Amino acid sequence: PGGLAGGTLIFGNNNDATFTGGGQIGYNYQIGSFVIGAEADIQGIDNNNDNNAVFIPGPGFAGGTFVPGEFDEGADWWGSVRLRAGVAFDRFLVYATGGLAYTEDNTGWALGGGVEWALPVNVFGSSAVTLGLEGLWVSIDQDDDDINRPIGTFTPVGGAPVNVFLPRNNDEQDFFVARAKLNFKFGTY
Repeated sequence: PGGLAGGTLIFGNNNDATFTGGGQIGYNYQIGSFVIGAEADIQGIDNNNDNNAVFIPGPGFAGGTFVPGEFDEGADWWGSVRLRAGVAFDRFLVYATGGLAYTEDNTGWALGGGVEWALPVNVFGSSAVTLGLEGLWVSIDQDDDDINRPIGTFTPVGGAPVNVFLPRNNDEQDFFVARAKLNFKFGTY
């Protein structure tokens, strides 16, 4: 707190799993068995990112009172614009993908791969439906403005209140996304 001494911050929501859902649009071109394309997506995040913090003072404090503040950590949505390249085997496509990732105020990169399976002809009246599984590693640069952001106030016994700051050990937000995809193709296929 206030650069005087250390302590431990405990956050009420330490659940790393979260739900994300959204939509995508893209274009693929097939040359023999090879497929190349571009894809853009955007999705919302339900990450319960309003956390309450508890501060346990370190050595040097005989006691005191911590008044937690609430802070919003992370974005409410994210998206990506990526290229993809793969190989088609019968109705299966195995591909790698990579490109730009973004949130409302930050950018970074996304890299991953996946597999798609085209449903047989006449399912839903067309062969233009695919099911897929995709994994993406996403890294978003964060603004340095959040480094000196207090998340509560600690008042040592017999002392004046001091701010407790959120620690930062890097300026990136990294996460892995595993997702199921349902695609409808338009045009020639």
